[in-house]
Amino acid sequence: MPLPLATRAPAKVNLSLRVLGRRADGYHELDSLVAFAGVGDALSLFPGEPSGVQISGPFAAGLSTGPDNLVLKAERMLREEIAGLRSGRFHLVKRLPVASGIGGGSADAAAALRLLARLNDLPLSHPALLAAAGRVGADVPVCLEARARVMRGIGERLGQPLRLPRLFALLVNPGVAVETAPVFRALGLQAGQGHAGSVAAFKAEGSAPVTSASLIAALVVSGNDLEAPARSVAPAIGEVLSALSALPGCRLARMSGSGATCFALFDDCRASTAAGKRLAKRQRDWWVKPTVLR
Repeated sequence: MPLPLATRAPAKVNLSLRVLGRRADGYHELDSLVAFAGVGDALSLFPGEPSGVQISGPFAAGLSTGPDNLVLKAERMLREEIAGLRSGRFHLVKRLPVASGIGGGSADAAAALRLLARLNDLPLSHPALLAAAGRVGADVPVCLEARARVMRGIGERLGQPLRLPRLFALLVNPGVAVETAPVFRALGLQAGQGHAGSVAAFKAEGSAPVTSASLIAALVVSGNDLEAPARSVAPAIGEVLSALSALPGCRLARMSGSGATCFALFDDCRASTAAGKRLAKRQRDWWVKPTVLR
């Protein structure tokens, strides 16, 4: 029997996120600098076994193993693109909070596509993979290679991969699931309306290599346009941001995606680890993870 294939599904972190407006079709036009964390879910594929997904891990409770599961949806979308696709049974270890603004489900779907690509000898640049990723969800294309870059539009326009310096971060989720749709509704843009004052998230392409200090300085003057509406939907986000900002050595505290996960940036891993221990002692019900963003 073939050996199982395995890959990680790293958390996606929006270092900056601008909403440029709402298109006539109702979708929001975004501009976001995305990086990927050292923490994430894990996915295995057992080739030749009956199709399906098993889920374990600290955040497995309540997750569907039916057709609406994004791993199985990714498999189904790719099967529609490629006749005779070889597949098998998936096993997902769910370590990331659900509906948390760090792309857990999208990262899992992208991981499934990577494993299927490996099993079927497809390069990640194969048009069928890109088409399937876009059909699964807006964040799946940027998670496919899981490399830092700027994503635009509704996630379908990806900039070139970026060689960003390592950022020492603390990821924190207060245990509140936040659905994306209510946050965009709270933003309040009408179809065809631009977002006043919003500009491109981060000018990275073609720039000289940056240090972590200069990158953080550039991020300080950017922002996340969904933070205010998300705080109105889930006030706990404000508590997290206040707690992060008060930690010794915190250079920047910001929400990722549409929340509720937030991150803080530090100068080195000792500072981020110490801050994580300090916060975890005070907030035992929060998910607190020191990590490195690349």
